[in-house]
Amino acid sequence: MRAARFLVLLALGIPGAASAHNLEAGASIGWTWDPWITVPLVLGGLIAAIGWSRVLARSTLGAAGLRRRGWCFLAGWLVLTGALVSPLHEAGERSFSMHMAEHELLMLVAAPLLVVSRPLAVMLWAFPLPLRRVLGRAGASAPVTAMWRGLTAPVPATALQAAALWLWHMPVLFDIALADAGWHAAQHLSFLVSALLFWTAMLRGRDNSRRGTAILCLFATSMISGALGALMALSASPWYTGYSELGMAPFGLTPAEDQQVAGLLMWVPGGLVHAAAALLLMRALLQDRSPETLAYAD
Repeated sequence: MRAARFLVLLALGIPGAASAHNLEAGASIGWTWDPWITVPLVLGGLIAAIGWSRVLARSTLGAAGLRRRGWCFLAGWLVLTGALVSPLHEAGERSFSMHMAEHELLMLVAAPLLVVSRPLAVMLWAFPLPLRRVLGRAGASAPVTAMWRGLTAPVPATALQAAALWLWHMPVLFDIALADAGWHAAQHLSFLVSALLFWTAMLRGRDNSRRGTAILCLFATSMISGALGALMALSASPWYTGYSELGMAPFGLTPAEDQQVAGLLMWVPGGLVHAAAALLLMRALLQDRSPETLAYAD
């Protein structure tokens, strides 16, 4: 607990480099120590570490699975922290392709790793028993359960993520996010939350009907995000005033070329990740419906 308090006070005491969203081309690129970013990351990591250590200390069966989930959480947390705190974040303030790389790390790498780790139940063990019981009852209540099931159903989760992608990449909203740190944080948060809901819907289904729907949603998402990326990659002029006013982007790219690279990042890696996930789910679905499995079930 002393270490936790020290880290929180350290994060609060460091001036927030991202509190003013700086788009000046000549500004140096450094780490982002904004407490609105670092404090939640540190607290989330500490709660998860305490929860996993307590659960593992009490577990006799399934410890190997818990450790694998813990490593998945650590990997996801590190990717999330790297995307939001490393110089990549500030580089994204003057390069659209770097901004897109940050978004892809959040939505395609960190989010599925965190979902696979299934951290919520384990993180409850970081709290005292009375508070743990209160939080557990609140999470298991009918309204919360109904809302969670609705938000993590494949079709609504796919629609929410698609809406977040397309709405935030509209020029008027994207320029607002570039000009204001609060709106920029809201943009990142909406991308992360919608991606967490999406990957929960895609990866948590056990029955074959839900898996089949998830496969269709994954292919649909690859086309939805791919279409947006293709429009950016094939556009001859920059969409966003905040980047075009900077003139030459890093690496000697014009703003239009920088946007084309960003579009390719959304188009190709995004499509490949969603298509690969769909194929893996299809493989699991076919294995469950194989003659040997059906004969055993009969």
